[in-house]
Amino acid sequence: MKIDLSRVKEVILSIIAGMIVGIIFKVLDFPLPAPPSIPAFMGIFGVWLGASVMKKLQKNKG
Repeated sequence: MKIDLSRVKEVILSIIAGMIVGIIFKVLDFPLPAPPSIPAFMGIFGVWLGASVMKKLQKNKG
């Protein structure tokens, strides 16, 4: 299995950017621009996953 290093870099940079935004929001005492719980986060992930699956299915269909 080959790992796409550009995708890994993209994920790492996204995590770092998210952490920086989280730190800034906490320092400025703003409410976090993120779901307040794991179930809420998983709901957002589910929406993304469903869209990704449909995109693959439509691409394979024709």
